[in-house]
Amino acid sequence: MPKILIVEDEPSMRMGLNDNLEFEGYEVDSAEDGAAGLEKIRANQYDLIILDVMMPKMSGFDVCKTARKEGVTTPVILLTAKGEEIDKVLGLELGADDYITKPFSLRELLARIKAILRRSATVTQSSESSLVKIGKLELDFEGYKAFSNESPVQMSHKEFEILRFLYKNKNGIVSRDSLLNEVWGYDASPTTRTVDNFILKLRQKIEADSNHPEIILTVHGVGYKLII
Repeated sequence: MPKILIVEDEPSMRMGLNDNLEFEGYEVDSAEDGAAGLEKIRANQYDLIILDVMMPKMSGFDVCKTARKEGVTTPVILLTAKGEEIDKVLGLELGADDYITKPFSLRELLARIKAILRRSATVTQSSESSLVKIGKLELDFEGYKAFSNESPVQMSHKEFEILRFLYKNKNGIVSRDSLLNEVWGYDASPTTRTVDNFILKLRQKIEADSNHPEIILTVHGVGYKLII
């Protein structure tokens, strides 16, 4: 049974999500502010974290950023009342896997949850080689671990999924749209700019010179190619 953490400061929203997710068969834990949520993330293992952005004591952005720096790779869905693209891009760049803007329908949230849990289970059950060498990194796609010169490298769940898809299609052209469809996995996808921002961050970790990439190449007007 997947275990989900809800970090939300509005009592009615927190209780409503808790009741509906339990009704759907999930095991649910909750926290009423960012600081309490981060402590629960540090102390427990979850399959998914639903994280409100605007909270007292510690924002959802800060919780997500801190958790990723500490090596937590659990998928994160951000709940935000802000619809501007810059806020969505910021959340994804800090390591979130998805976002949903308030007000939202329960049906949409459940679809997002199921899609993320399904992709996570597929990766966990895959039979890929435990270590893959891509540029400066050695990656364990099953364990969501990355190393450079035997030292751990912090990467978000979404960064692993993007690299895994590129590796699966290595030496071939991967369009931005196919990355959005495969990695984000739903119709109301983030923009192609979001993909470009993730590729920029990945190049900084993989390439000898991220300003002159030789491993993740841009195919102008189409997408990217991973050269192995």
